[in-house]
Amino acid sequence: MDRNAASGPKFRGLLLDFGGVLTCSLFEQMEHGERRLGLPRGTLAWRGPIDPSTDSLWQAMQREEISEREYWVTRARETGALLGEDWSVRMLLHRMRPADPNESIRPQAARTVARARRAGLRVGILSNELELFYGREFLDRLRLLKEMDCVVDATHTGILKPDPRSYALGLQALGTGASETLFVDDQPRNVAGAERAGLRAMLFDLRNPDACYRRIDALLEPHQVCQRVEYERGPRE
Repeated sequence: MDRNAASGPKFRGLLLDFGGVLTCSLFEQMEHGERRLGLPRGTLAWRGPIDPSTDSLWQAMQREEISEREYWVTRARETGALLGEDWSVRMLLHRMRPADPNESIRPQAARTVARARRAGLRVGILSNELELFYGREFLDRLRLLKEMDCVVDATHTGILKPDPRSYALGLQALGTGASETLFVDDQPRNVAGAERAGLRAMLFDLRNPDACYRRIDALLEPHQVCQRVEYERGPRE
């Protein structure tokens, strides 16, 4: 779904989803999460996009029978019930992830964001449920958030991707045009929504995050090379 990402003018902006793109997903950290919860390996068998055949609820979400938010609310309740507790999504994330929020950030993400910013690109986050799912305390401890030019969170705007207004808000906060902004998300419908809104969009595949970040870097590289040349030449007379 990044068929439109490589065409068009040089990029001036990079707009990223948070969960799954900047952070390792729970699907990838499932065995670690089971150990943290004291559950036997394989207790949590749902694997979402990594193996949709294991996850009928994920398949229902892809058919747009339920929302992504409803998917995670259900998984949180199911997992909490295994421990005799009533869980929110925030509790699910906090209990299954490493204690230090920064350990959940993909190293590739930190490198790509730093490289893009050095090249003069604007970099921001467009998320459906950042503070709602993770909580303010978690976010305040994330070093990578301090590197962002903007964070647009539907927790506060109330406008969820793939509503076209959500992308308009992201672009307005980032200060870039749609055709010069690369948008990256791990949900096909959000990528399709971005393309309809005129952004150049790429689907992030959780099964191969390394390849996805190499692709992002490759898409941004022509702009970065151009920017470096301008820096070396200095300002025009």
